[in-house]
Amino acid sequence: MSDPVVVQAALTDHLPVLQVIVPLLAAPVCVIFKERRASRALAIAASWLCLYISVSLLGTVLDHGAISYALGGWAAPYGIEYRVDVVNAYVLVIVSAVAAVVMPFGRSEEGLDVDPSRVHLYYAALLLCLCGLLGMAVTGDAFNIFVFLEISSLASYTLIATGKGRRALRAAYSYLVMGTIGGTFYLIGIGLLYQVTGTLNIGDLAVRLEPVMQSREVVVAFAFLVVGLGIKLALFPLHQWLPNAYTYAPAKVSAFLAATATKVGVYVLLRVLFGIFGVAFVFGQLELHKLLVPLSLAAMFIGSIAAIAQTNIKRLLAYSSIAQIGYMTLGIAMANVSGLTGGIVHLFNHAMMKGGLFLVVACVVARTGSARIEDMAGLGKQMPVTMAAFVVGGLSLIGVPATVGFVSKWYLVQGALQRGWNWAAVLILLSSLLAVVYVWRVLEVVYFRDRPAGAPDVTEVGAAMRIPTWILIGASVVFGLQANLTVGVAEKAALVLLGGAG
Repeated sequence: MSDPVVVQAALTDHLPVLQVIVPLLAAPVCVIFKERRASRALAIAASWLCLYISVSLLGTVLDHGAISYALGGWAAPYGIEYRVDVVNAYVLVIVSAVAAVVMPFGRSEEGLDVDPSRVHLYYAALLLCLCGLLGMAVTGDAFNIFVFLEISSLASYTLIATGKGRRALRAAYSYLVMGTIGGTFYLIGIGLLYQVTGTLNIGDLAVRLEPVMQSREVVVAFAFLVVGLGIKLALFPLHQWLPNAYTYAPAKVSAFLAATATKVGVYVLLRVLFGIFGVAFVFGQLELHKLLVPLSLAAMFIGSIAAIAQTNIKRLLAYSSIAQIGYMTLGIAMANVSGLTGGIVHLFNHAMMKGGLFLVVACVVARTGSARIEDMAGLGKQMPVTMAAFVVGGLSLIGVPATVGFVSKWYLVQGALQRGWNWAAVLILLSSLLAVVYVWRVLEVVYFRDRPAGAPDVTEVGAAMRIPTWILIGASVVFGLQANLTVGVAEKAALVLLGGAG
């Protein structure tokens, strides 16, 4: 009876590295076997195993504190360390949960919008993207963040390029150019920090930077890191790649990337600002909030106004994402517990509601073959279950009480008031009114217009598409009503960042 306990303990000790290895090994297996159903089944199994691992890690961290895993037996800071605390364990759960829901979406090629002969390559790229995103979150090494960043980026370019038409290729190429610039900026910043400190371990960097924080190299490195990560997370005005990438990628890819990629980018920015440089340097000496607050507010309003003007539902949701990223960075700029809690909890909340909304679009595209808003006329009667999901997701985007969107904005308003930024609290509320406009535009077409003349009648999608969609949309209500489940973890993460950063 003692042997299984020993094996289980050994496996538990290796959970941090298994979080990355599982999707990394599953990807080439999909390529080798090439069979469509087998590739899909393997991708689903890998994503579910990643979710189990991430939930286990979060539970362990909440109960026993941070986990340090030394690769190859080389202790940090001399070797590569995977370090899991409440901050990145929270992000691991977000990414793996979205992957576990999105992977089973649709049957076979249904909802993929991908050449059937390349489905195995599609799932391989999706698993590699998942591997990169999880790796960025779990590693405690600044250079390894760059490595995993490139893995996820290269896979993302491939996934976007699988969309139909030349516009998907152009969107992928534009993302490649911007992503390369962002990655290069990040690498230059890390190189400068290594030149000054002689270490790449994030915890060790924070210690060794304290005596040389005033040096010119450190300030320049900080600038390169912030700009590079700003491109990756689509911080306004470095967001130009995002609308086309989300619009022309296959709908299932858009759902996965919109719910995960920018969230991990925001996490890395949090880790750099609070974990490496610290609050005193970033918001005291450099006063980054004087730049970050105006950019965040501009994103909230310009993204929403641009969303109102769109005729393509995927493009509308893409510009909405730019506005939502503004809420996250505004919470970071507040640099207090309430504001930072609001920004961090919005990582989870936005992943649920925006991932669910993009899956709604995938359902619509699967039935109508179009993502134009005008072509959604009358779908409220012909696809009632799917369109009801859009209503719930739209209410969450607006921030209606009992949804996760309200929870995020409640904490952001509290953070603004604690900082004495009453004007920021008012602007948060006003930006929500713009969300009402673009959500209503869609609902008016869906529920108050008839199907276009000559357009074929459509039927509701199957359970393989409805269930994943409603899991994410339902989560935006469940965690809106039971906000303490996510807010509690987000608040602990905020305290770790603020306390750990000094």
